[in-house]
Amino acid sequence: MTLAETAYDALRRDIVRGVLAPGKPLRMAQLSERYGMGFSPLREALNRLQAERLVTSIALRGFSVAPLSMAEMWDTINTRVLIEQRALRLSIEQGGDDWEAGIVGALHSLMLQSARMAEANADEQKLLEDRHRGFHLALIAGCGSGWLLEFFQRLYVEAERYRYPMLQQRSVEHHRDIQAEHDALSQAALARDANLACDLLAEHYLRTARFIEAQMAAPPQVQTA
Repeated sequence: MTLAETAYDALRRDIVRGVLAPGKPLRMAQLSERYGMGFSPLREALNRLQAERLVTSIALRGFSVAPLSMAEMWDTINTRVLIEQRALRLSIEQGGDDWEAGIVGALHSLMLQSARMAEANADEQKLLEDRHRGFHLALIAGCGSGWLLEFFQRLYVEAERYRYPMLQQRSVEHHRDIQAEHDALSQAALARDANLACDLLAEHYLRTARFIEAQMAAPPQVQTA
């Protein structure tokens, strides 16, 4: 990896995880000290992140982490549904044995990792997220469109900024069996039932969005001694 790619990966990870908070100014000197690299690769990385809407730039004020908002969250989720439903339909129409095997393998890996998460550390959490992304990518991997797959990757990262706080509280969605949702989605795709698979995909994302909306609208809890 080049220095710019290393800077991009580090900055994107810290933005998604909230280490660099929404709205935080991104001063070059501070970033250089934090990540141990010069201004040039950092500036290249920030320009790339700006193109992906994770960073904003204002003349004479420099770069900042893009803010979070309810409207932006819903725009992200609704666009994901639009893009991924199209990619899923194409995959169901065109996907062959390798596509089906990819779904089965990705789901199995995700289920295994999910079962290990009762006492997970940060590395295990990252592996779960990697496998979660891998499962959703496997569903649409047979679409035959590089653009749809690129949009998937960008929208997935943007959505993670909203999902990540939930992941730190593993009990917050106890009313959902998310792995059962994944299983039902995979079964519909493997059965080549495009309408059902697309409906399940949309509901899977929209249930998460509704929960995030409720969390964002809730007043902060006051801690007592």
